[in-house]
Amino acid sequence: MRFSAATTAGRFLPQRLALRAKPLLGRIDAVLFTADERGEASRMSLIAFSIRIVSAVIAFVSQVLMARWMGSFEYGIFVLVWVTMVIVGNLACLGFHTSIIRFIPEYRERNMLAELRGIVLTSRLFVLVASTAIAGLGALGVWLLSPFIENYYVVPFILGLICMPMIAMSDLLQGLARANSWALFALAPTYLVRPVLILALMVLMLLVGFAPDARTAIFASIAATYATTLGQLIGITARIGKKIPAGPRKLLFAQWFLVSLPIFLVEGFFFLLTNADVLMVGAYMNPNDVAVYFATVKTLALVHFVYFAVKAGVAQRYAQFTHGEPEKLAAFARETVSWTFWPSLLMALLVLVLGEPMLSLFGPEFVAGYPLLFLLVFGVVARAAVGPCESLLTMSGNQNICAAVYAMTLAFNIGLNLVLIPLFGLWGAAMATAFAMIFEAGALSFTVWRRLGIVMVIFVAAKGAA
Repeated sequence: MRFSAATTAGRFLPQRLALRAKPLLGRIDAVLFTADERGEASRMSLIAFSIRIVSAVIAFVSQVLMARWMGSFEYGIFVLVWVTMVIVGNLACLGFHTSIIRFIPEYRERNMLAELRGIVLTSRLFVLVASTAIAGLGALGVWLLSPFIENYYVVPFILGLICMPMIAMSDLLQGLARANSWALFALAPTYLVRPVLILALMVLMLLVGFAPDARTAIFASIAATYATTLGQLIGITARIGKKIPAGPRKLLFAQWFLVSLPIFLVEGFFFLLTNADVLMVGAYMNPNDVAVYFATVKTLALVHFVYFAVKAGVAQRYAQFTHGEPEKLAAFARETVSWTFWPSLLMALLVLVLGEPMLSLFGPEFVAGYPLLFLLVFGVVARAAVGPCESLLTMSGNQNICAAVYAMTLAFNIGLNLVLIPLFGLWGAAMATAFAMIFEAGALSFTVWRRLGIVMVIFVAAKGAA
């Protein structure tokens, strides 16, 4: 026997109330227990959404404590270094962390086990070697350019590069887990375990006498990242070993690399686009301003995680439906727009109501970022209104045009930042980000319509799905 919300309500609620609740509870049962592709994607999105809610709370609390312990100046240094390492670590995967989400379901559907074994092994080795090489070159570059870099950034950036290969490996492992619909293995290490471990190690280091500064925070981050990623590697390797029978491997590295390269551009442009405002503020303004802006952006993470949760749950299904099921792909894609938009709109309103007291927790100076939320939220909701368009394009083989869209959006964003930050400071960064996200949403939705004939805009998509 299994639990059923509809059956349980019929047993314990008055008949009239149970009848009214039955349609909604039936939908809950469908999400939790349906064995088809839609049910599995819904469950993965629900798990991802739940993890991101808990993660947002953990991240917010930990960032508040970090800001309180270190002060805005040291916190701003740590923020700029950590954001840069996350971006570079993601780029160091060179697209393999996303392309495997496309290849693994395809090889499994076609029973191409030799290719499946090959890409599972090759992707991990390639990302480890590539990210280590990039970290070494980055450390050398920081050392050579140290006369031109603010002195308080040099050592923290070199330390940060030590954990960058493990950030890249974690992204690759997340892709492997998502390709197999292992939501907990995909998301829990990065979004739950690592931030809690960073905070715990930071507390321990402060208790034993380390200074409350950016270097201490980076040391804690290095240790937490290595411990989390190695644990994730052991767990996923064990599960893959049980799921894929032993046998010969077939390596198609040239093919995998050629597909991964444009995906690398898509993911790279997207990651840079998502974080370009923080980097540009760091380039033009002092660490105190970086701290205020980053705290404001982190408050908006409560809205962003809806989009990322849906994206994590549907990418594999997009890839599966692309191979011979265009009608299912269109219907499913339109449905995912609603999954993204309505929860994002609700969370956006909640953030605007609670934003000022939330920012005050970081410290009195951080409240200056609250008015920026009203501008930034327009861009976040605009992105949610078209759903995970870039995942649909990437999983359907249109990664090249998707990369071009993101290149244009990134250039637009950087250009606006270069003009607006010197004129308007943090308001300029917020304006550039909001306008860029609105442009991105429109361009991606238009591209999906022209390439795939699928309309991914909230009200039009909902009408088509109905």
